[in-house]
Amino acid sequence: MKKIQLGKSDIYITELTLGAMSLGTNKEKAKQIIDYAIDAGINHIDTADLYDFGLNEEIVGDVIKDKRNQIILTTKVGNHFDKNKKKWFWDPSKTYIIRAVKDSLRRLNTDYIDFCMLHGGTIDDPIDETILAFETLKKEGAIRAYGISSIRPNVIRKYVEKSSIDGVMTQYNLLDRRPEEEVLDLLERNQISVLARGPLGKGMLSDTGEQVIEKKARDGYLDYSYQELLNIYQELKQYSKSESIQKLALQYVLHHPAVASAVFGASSVEQVKENVNNYQPSTFSKETYEELQDLTKAITYKQHR
Repeated sequence: MKKIQLGKSDIYITELTLGAMSLGTNKEKAKQIIDYAIDAGINHIDTADLYDFGLNEEIVGDVIKDKRNQIILTTKVGNHFDKNKKKWFWDPSKTYIIRAVKDSLRRLNTDYIDFCMLHGGTIDDPIDETILAFETLKKEGAIRAYGISSIRPNVIRKYVEKSSIDGVMTQYNLLDRRPEEEVLDLLERNQISVLARGPLGKGMLSDTGEQVIEKKARDGYLDYSYQELLNIYQELKQYSKSESIQKLALQYVLHHPAVASAVFGASSVEQVKENVNNYQPSTFSKETYEELQDLTKAITYKQHR
């Protein structure tokens, strides 16, 4: 599987990333999913301290402890949580970020985190203080590189201007093309990689997308009505011909040079297998790329500012 440099760092990640959020709390099942992904060539696993209030990190850490040198490990911090009360609040302070990363290291049973992201953020945050926290952790060797997980263009622009981030995780797929308007070109110019989460649009851009739309999108999705989603799915089906819609969706996301990896969630080995089988480095022509764009809307960010 093709590996792409993460920003300006010395880290190289595969074009598919296993997102750990959907792994569940059964360690044996999670192990099967992670082992399959690694054996299939995926080297990047993305978790977060808030997933299952730390339990997800513990499970991931336990599963990969004998394979740590094969893995690029990413986690996210910034949500100050109480494991027992199952409550949390946003806390991007330097004190908390440093403490949270140290807690993640313990749960992940590792000496270092390859890539650590701020798990959210608003323009009203103490951004300079947050950056200082990550720079301190980087200097100490607790993390190798850092970035942010955000869909807010104004926040992303501020970190591009003020920090040495190497990556931004943001939602991006054929139905949610908002990053194309304000984010992708900016990040490419600044040698900052994009980790595209939700590349299959909650499953609506998979080969069972019609059933997903029927089940989960009766009230629409973003600026699309239920009927528009069904129409787009049929048009994609015709366009893809004998190809898988899933393959088309993954290639679309990976086409932009800013995108280093498509981050997919999996709650079964079968879901990992489907993504791996539908993966190939993007070979889209400019015409193919634009024809696919014509099938969907170039929507823009509204409230996320």
